[in-house]
Amino acid sequence: MVKVEKYKIGEENVNCRIDKIIPILNENITRVATQKLLEEGKILVNDKKVKVSYKVKLDDIVSVEIPEVKETELIPENIDIDVLYEDEYIIVVNKAKGMVVHPANGNYTGTLVNALLYRCKDSLSGIGGEKRPGIVHRLDKDTSGLMLVAKDDKTHELLSEMFKEKQVHREYIALLDGVFPQEKAIIDAPIGRSREQFDKMEVRKDGKRAVTHLEVIKKYSKNTLVRLVLETGRTHQIRVHLSYIGYPVHNDPVYSKKESTEFGQFLHSAYLKFVHPITHKTLEFQEDLPLTFKDFIDNLE
Repeated sequence: MVKVEKYKIGEENVNCRIDKIIPILNENITRVATQKLLEEGKILVNDKKVKVSYKVKLDDIVSVEIPEVKETELIPENIDIDVLYEDEYIIVVNKAKGMVVHPANGNYTGTLVNALLYRCKDSLSGIGGEKRPGIVHRLDKDTSGLMLVAKDDKTHELLSEMFKEKQVHREYIALLDGVFPQEKAIIDAPIGRSREQFDKMEVRKDGKRAVTHLEVIKKYSKNTLVRLVLETGRTHQIRVHLSYIGYPVHNDPVYSKKESTEFGQFLHSAYLKFVHPITHKTLEFQEDLPLTFKDFIDNLE
């Protein structure tokens, strides 16, 4: 049976946006969840659908259809993961290359989420969805390195807002095919899903704005080692941008035209710095390249 809760707007809440007032009226519903419920038409004002920007009026009757808690099919698994930091709110992990972040078609076990569920029991946020609890941002399967995970919905929402407002500093190290001619560059090109291959992304005029900052670390005879800073966080952003400018990530099985080995793209999330959303302490993490990556560039020298 669907549960519906109703609230009458008093003077203290007049002119407050609907997406801000719901978490005040019901502390168990986050702002992110509120926006989703509004999109689905499960929040009504005076029995009518309203936009996220709607400002409530005196004596408005707000009804909220409370979503049922879905039983998750995820299986906690005792998988060894490299945890660099953990408190009651967040976890910072060094994701191993080859590990899928969350279950999806063809990968329902052995993921980072399965490992986190075992480690954290029931203390992972639910905002990411039934199949990806705790996941605030992702790394591709063959991208190694630092990842930030939320352990409750409030922290998840705060971290999501920090990513959106560019308050989480992330740096990646990548090996490119070709010798990049400049020392620094800014790639500002919108990214959207490919019309021809649904599992790929591409630069396209009607895509979402995407900005990547590039700085050369070292040039080799046929490759370039670079540091990359994300200003936005689009799916496959680094790989798409570098392929677009003609210097794809070395060994990329999707965005490079060259044959690749099982190791996958030479891309590593190396540095992470942010202010803890709850304790307000500045946290900073740096992680060395995977051994195979390091050995490969050492041999290039």
